[in-house]
Amino acid sequence: MKFLDQAKVYIRSGDGGAGCVSFRREKFIEFGGPDGGDGGRGGDVWAECVEGLNTLIDYRFQQHFKAQTGVHGMGKARTGANGAPLVLKVPVGTQIFDEDEETLIADFTEVGQRVRLAKGGNGGFGNLYFKTSTNQAPRRANPGQAGEERWIVLRLKLIADAGLVGLPNAGKSTFLAATTAAKPKIADYPFTTLHPGLGVVRADEREFVLADIPGLIEGAHEGHGLGDRFLGHVERCRVLLHLVEATSEHAGKAYKTVRAELDAYGHGLEDKPEIVALSKIDAVDPDTLKKQVDRLKRATKARPLLLSAVSGAGVPEALRALLLIIDEAKSDEAPAEPVGEWAP
Repeated sequence: MKFLDQAKVYIRSGDGGAGCVSFRREKFIEFGGPDGGDGGRGGDVWAECVEGLNTLIDYRFQQHFKAQTGVHGMGKARTGANGAPLVLKVPVGTQIFDEDEETLIADFTEVGQRVRLAKGGNGGFGNLYFKTSTNQAPRRANPGQAGEERWIVLRLKLIADAGLVGLPNAGKSTFLAATTAAKPKIADYPFTTLHPGLGVVRADEREFVLADIPGLIEGAHEGHGLGDRFLGHVERCRVLLHLVEATSEHAGKAYKTVRAELDAYGHGLEDKPEIVALSKIDAVDPDTLKKQVDRLKRATKARPLLLSAVSGAGVPEALRALLLIIDEAKSDEAPAEPVGEWAP
């Protein structure tokens, strides 16, 4: 299935049905009078967070969604049926913005959340509604109210506990494949990963979700390479695992390049907890490895982890370090114990 994390769609709620102008006329019935019913209400447009979806591909080939119109009123005081509502189903992590792409309408973080995006129009009154003691034969009825229409922007941000960042070919997809059941594309050329991927890591009888995004290059915030549009998928992560390949020309410069792009992107990524690891340590000789470790240590002001996703060296230690920070973040996010109900 193709991955799609952004879509712009047009929605319109249903118009209300028109009221009816009708009079009761039956043979041998002495008293007639108005009996026009009201129109039905137009359908609403809702957005609902559901299970089983991980992309917005459903909105790739259909961008216009309209709810059903209310049925017109009828004689014999019959009210028209309400229009059926329209429900847009989205995956967990979806944000809905107004057309300006800045005004946030809804942020879905849990399955079952539901938001009304457009309210259906009310049905019009039939002439029975306007009957009074001084106007016993009204010949007027209201038209139904028009529905609401708007353009909205859907953005999907993957919800994961930890995220992988680094330059292209830093070994992120290999690390994801080695620690989870995910099967990302792996090759020896840059930008093998073209869309984000998710996997569930099992370590020390625990589980957490790991996200992999396409690599960043210098100038990504200006649109170079694949740009920084995929960084939104690690905004919700509790910790970042920054992989720097040992086979790069200068590990310290490679680290600073990615850090500069994270700082330029903002949205809290510059302050997010980070674990730095030197990857592909099995692909260099001991002297080169020592030199790269020293360079990365000077750039990060801390000793980096050493790992190889292919041989498995250092991978358990990296997973335990991620789990430690994830547990700390979860404990900080835990709600306070409920206070007992106050009584005089």
